[in-house]
Amino acid sequence: MRKRSLSNELLLVAILGVGSLACQATTGATDASGGAGGSSRSDSGGSSGSGGSSGSGGAGGSAAGAGGDSAGGAGGTSSAKTFDPRKLPCDIYKEDGGPCVAAHSTVRLLLSTYSGPLYQVRKTSDSTTKDIGVKDGFANAADQDAFCGEESCTISIIYDQSGQGNDLTKAPAGEAKKTADKEADARALPAKIGGHDVYGEHNPPGVGYRNNAAKGTASGDDAQTVYMIVDGGYYNAGCCFDYGNAERNSKDNGEGTMEAVYFGTCTIWNKGDGDGPWIMGDLENGLWAGDSSPYAGNKTVKYDKDTGKNKYITGLVKGNKAGLNNWVIKVGDAQSGTLTKPFDGQRPSSRYNPMRKEGAIILGTGGDNSSAGQGNFFEGIMTAHFSSDAADDAVQANIVSVYGQ
Repeated sequence: MRKRSLSNELLLVAILGVGSLACQATTGATDASGGAGGSSRSDSGGSSGSGGSSGSGGAGGSAAGAGGDSAGGAGGTSSAKTFDPRKLPCDIYKEDGGPCVAAHSTVRLLLSTYSGPLYQVRKTSDSTTKDIGVKDGFANAADQDAFCGEESCTISIIYDQSGQGNDLTKAPAGEAKKTADKEADARALPAKIGGHDVYGEHNPPGVGYRNNAAKGTASGDDAQTVYMIVDGGYYNAGCCFDYGNAERNSKDNGEGTMEAVYFGTCTIWNKGDGDGPWIMGDLENGLWAGDSSPYAGNKTVKYDKDTGKNKYITGLVKGNKAGLNNWVIKVGDAQSGTLTKPFDGQRPSSRYNPMRKEGAIILGTGGDNSSAGQGNFFEGIMTAHFSSDAADDAVQANIVSVYGQ
């Protein structure tokens, strides 16, 4: 992501490796979920939280009050249709008319009909690999522990559960960082989610994943929905901890060539209210909290250790169908409550209308492989559809039923 040539912007350069152009990494909260070199544990194998309704495919108990009617905002939807929050996120979005075109998690199933592994680990010593499958709807972390033992292991593949084959591997060299990114330490982020011992993807600066040949993803000004679950206590001001749609050549191809969810405190382009961090949309050459900056409606959202609020955060960015010039940001505590809508309105400027999305998939980096950002990732999905508010509400309720245990 290049610095925009506006007279009131500061040039902030974050140097990583070969010198990626990025936001200055001035903030680095402690990792609330465990830092590098965290201890490994055996999978508990328990059934808590895995017993959804028949056909739900495992992870995700019931949650009340979700999937009701939604008034919708500008360009939003208003529908009497409701969705069962006991179903998995990709099942819900499929019923809404927008099946997942990408679904990634090292934690759990996101689509009930998916029967493959969630991710692959690689031993550093000899490069042997092992696929980590599913047990009771969650990653079978005991298989990872048994394979890695006391040796160093990395996450070599995060498999796509959508059926499109959009697997993620380490990001190749790009315009900003001209060497390939690193794979994540497979044991750096142990967590107990849905009553199960699992591992998230720990993404310090220099780690990143990508698929520049993704299939089925939105392109141009077409509709899209993206969400990711992140650790509310691990972030920085570097560019850019993203998940979503990006350029296929790992270069900055200009405003509107990306549409990804961002989490962090980067302010070189734009900001929300307060000091951050914020869930924002990375639309290329701009991390946008709304259609202007600072955008007061997009509030700081981070982990509160005293109350436990926002230990895990749901961040969602949606682009409406071609020609409507409408996009949406939603935010929620992944352990309780419903989604809020900090922004629902027009694109920031004519430079983003129409959008020129290219359809690659990134995790943990910017579109040009700017990799100074940091974060912890647990799951994310992409559709080529502008989801209804009712479907988003049901997905959030399913997330809460799992992460809230």
